[in-house]
Order: sequence, then C-alpha cells, then structure tokens
Amino acid sequence: MLWQKIITKYSKYRFEISHITIFFIVIVTFQIILTFVQKSSLNDFIDQTQGWYQKHSAERLALITATSLELLVENFSVRDSVTTSEERKAVTSFNVIFKQQLLQQNVEDICLILIRHHRLYVIDTGQEFYDFMRGQAIPHSEASGNHRDAVALFLEHREEMKQQEVIHSTLKDEKTFHIMVPFVPNGEYLGVMYMKITPDFAFLTDEVQTNVEKVTILYFVLILWGLISIYLVSSHAVKERNEAQQQFFELTKENLKKQIRLEKESLFTRRIYHTHHKAEKIIGFIKDDIRKITADTIESVKKRVLTYSNFISRIIYDMKWYDQPVNTILNPMFRTNINEVIRFIIDYVFLRLSSKNEMFDFRLDLDEAMPVVHVNEFVVWEILEPLLQNSIDHGKKRSIQITVTTKYDPDRRLSVLTIADDGIGIRPDLLEPGENGVKRLFLENESTKESENVMSGYGCYIAHQMAVGRCGWGMDAENLSGGGCKFTILIRH
Repeated sequence: MLWQKIITKYSKYRFEISHITIFFIVIVTFQIILTFVQKSSLNDFIDQTQGWYQKHSAERLALITATSLELLVENFSVRDSVTTSEERKAVTSFNVIFKQQLLQQNVEDICLILIRHHRLYVIDTGQEFYDFMRGQAIPHSEASGNHRDAVALFLEHREEMKQQEVIHSTLKDEKTFHIMVPFVPNGEYLGVMYMKITPDFAFLTDEVQTNVEKVTILYFVLILWGLISIYLVSSHAVKERNEAQQQFFELTKENLKKQIRLEKESLFTRRIYHTHHKAEKIIGFIKDDIRKITADTIESVKKRVLTYSNFISRIIYDMKWYDQPVNTILNPMFRTNINEVIRFIIDYVFLRLSSKNEMFDFRLDLDEAMPVVHVNEFVVWEILEPLLQNSIDHGKKRSIQITVTTKYDPDRRLSVLTIADDGIGIRPDLLEPGENGVKRLFLENESTKESENVMSGYGCYIAHQMAVGRCGWGMDAENLSGGGCKFTILIRH
C-alpha cells in the first residue's frame, strides 16, 4: 500500500530531458570529485604508511647493526700479546659490519660515538674500533670535521641517551632519518651507534599509485559509459514520450475545437428553439392588429406593428450568429428608455392574452427620472421578457401579482430595476452559488420547472448572459420573506 502511494506521488511529476541532463552532469561531476578525493586520500595514506615503514626499517637496521657490534665486542678478548693474524681478523670483522652497511643504497653514514674517561671518540673503521678496544684510539677532534652532524646530535641528546638508553630518531628534510642506538656491550653504556639513513620506497609507492590509477580510470570509464548509455536511452525515451504527448495534445486540441463547435451549435439550436415561440406569438399579434385596423387606429397600430417587426428582425438576427458583435448590443447611437420598453412589453405582449385577468396582474412603479441606456432596446426586451415570463409560469398560484419597479439614484449614478411577484418563490437550491459563484438559477439547463424538459432552464440563463455578460449590468435573484421572489438588475451609468 505504501509503495503504491509512493509510486502514485512520483508519477505526478514529469521527468524531462533537462532533468536527465542535470542528473547526468551532477553524477559525472561527483564522480570526478570522488576520483580526486580518492587519489588524494590514497597519497596521504601511502605517505603516512611509507613514513612509518621508513622509520621502522631504519631503526631496525640501526638496531641490528648495533647488536652485531655488541655481540662481536662481547666475544672479543683483549690480551697483551695478540698476533698479527688475530689483529687482522678482528679488524676485518669490525670493517665488515661498518662497510657492509654503507654498501646499502639507503645508508649514507655510520659511526660509533663512544665516551671513555670523559673523552669523545668517533669511530667509523674496524682499525679505529680495534684501537679503542685496546685503549690506543685517538680522541675526536672538532678540527677534523668528520661526522660533524652526528657529533652535534649526540651532544644535544647526550644525557637523555645515557639515562633512558632508548633508540632516538630524528627526521630531517622529510626523508632522512638520523638514528642513535645505545651501544651497551656487556651491559655497559659506552655511547651510541649513529646511522644516517634515507629509505627510498618510491618504486613501491609508484607502482601502487599506478595500479590504483589504472583501476580508478577503468572504474570511471565504466561508470561514465554506463551513465552515457542511460542518458542516451532516457533521452530517447523522453523524446518519444514528448512526441507522443505533443500528438496527444494536438489531438486533444482538435477534439476540444470540435467539442466547442458542437456546443456552440447546440446552444445556437436551443436559442432558436427558445425564441421560436416568441416569434410565433409576436407574429400572431401582428396578424391580429392588421385584421382589426381601422382609420382611427391606423397610426397606433402602425407604430405597434413596426415595433413587433423590429423585434422579429432581432430574433432572426440572433439566429444568424453564434456570438453577436458587441456593437449590435452596446452602441452610443442606442438611446433606449427602459420604462417605455417595460410598458410596451407588458401592454402589448403579456396583457394581450385573453386569460390575463385570471392568471396575473401587473403593478408598475416607474421612475421617470431614469436615464436612457446605450443598449439596443430589443436586447433589453430579451432581458426583461424571460424574467417576467418566469414569474408568470412558475408562480404556481391562481392569480399572480407582479410588481415592476424602476428607481434612479443620481448620487450613485445607479438605476435599479426590480421584478417581484407574490408566488411561491424559487427553490432554495437554485439560489445557491454554482459555477464561478453564479447562482444556479442563472446557469444553463437549470430550471424551476418540475418536468424533465431538455429545452428548459434557458430563459433566466439568456437574461443573465445578456445583462451581465454583454451589457455589464448586475443581476440577482432572491426569495421574499412574505412569499414570492424578486429579480434585481443594477445599471450603472
């Protein structure tokens, strides 16, 4: 369950080629940094290990040399009468120990620094050591200059070496060890064995570094090749996905265009259906006026028939366009008196019905100070007629009282038009906000009729669309506390 949630969460995010490129660059950069860090860490490790091993090997060599001399001294007996052969043999034995160490590549200097009777002796040959053992050696002279560094180091640590009798190592120039090993034949401290050693393990460390670099390069190449392969495959996959998405987008765009076109055609068809019965009713009035025309009424009938005809022309014009041009709705040349439009609709449309006295009655409270509006009078007719018809059709009372009021507020430059009735009111659910905050009563296909009619729910929608959407007026609907409902239209001048 958790895994599915994680997959669902990450599936919401699109993984583009730019993300793959950044990911590739970051990984390669990290790999390069890791390679340098690894190489630096290896060099530090080799240097530390080499330093420790150099010191250990140098001290071990000095210790072995000093021990060999001590054993040789311990087995050497000092007698007054020594043959030439015995002397040569002893000198040769001492020379072997001294010279053999110097033959090694890393040993630069070796000597014994001994003290007898508070006098300093520096010995670096078998003959000098033999003479020292027989008490015939010549003390060290500073003027000779031999082993000056060794003597200076010994004198610096003379008391320390005598008291502690431990190996003393000094590193100079980060590569040369100066080592002093206590010289104690037969347990008697005589001085120190000094050796200057420069261990060189460069061949070994170079070989290790070379092999490690080869492995690192091979590892880096393999990782880089793998990343490049992943990058190419991912890029190709993302490219194909983007192409598929683009094709899907184009297909969706075409389908949306088709859907919008079909919706417009459907709206157009329903608008024609909605206005068809109005045209039939108005044409019936025209026929009736023509049949009843007399010499005395010809002028009034002529004016009324002309208005009817203009309204029919407007209806026909509406049938020709999905979206009517704005200048046919709003135009400075239009100077429509709303009060006159209200009177004409009520007197010559609604009150011409034969059953008007039984079904409904109108009460007008019109403010003559109402200014004209720059809106086509037949657009005003299209706005008011559905609202008046709604009060008649949906009042659900035997006799409906409809009150139409207009009021102009000059201080606010605001005209208020209200249409109220004393019917049963509007269903509360239709007064709730719907799409975009518009009350459901003014939405398409929302009807106050209880019958299931696909062409119902269009009168208030058209009125709202024309008043709010086209004319920029305000419109609202509400139920009255004493029963019935009220439509309010706000017109700013």
